[in-house]
Amino acid sequence: MHVDPTPEQAQSFASTANGAEPVFMLNLLRFNEGSGAEAYMRYAAATREHLARVGGELLWAGSCDEALIGPQAREWDAAAIVRYPSREAFLAMVADPGYLEIAADRRAGLADSRLIPCAGAPAAG
Repeated sequence: MHVDPTPEQAQSFASTANGAEPVFMLNLLRFNEGSGAEAYMRYAAATREHLARVGGELLWAGSCDEALIGPQAREWDAAAIVRYPSREAFLAMVADPGYLEIAADRRAGLADSRLIPCAGAPAAG
């Protein structure tokens, strides 16, 4: 189960912060049985003000289907892409005491997750 970064992962992410480049965070989410999705949705709603404060924005979120390429079993319930103006902005958000309070709903809702930092801009459509 991966819900929070290890200290090594957090340090590696922070050490590559340069302030100049936006970071796109790919979130892959598997909810706990029962009320996991509900707890996570409380977290997601409460996160909006924290995202706005640091200049971040939710670009896309939705449910996941079975993989077209990969294991046949459905691995993730939902996915989201969130843009932050920099890694520093993300780090400032997750260190904020108000954010830390709502993060309990994130942990309560998730059985497993991946949070993958991605560089560059999304392709124009």
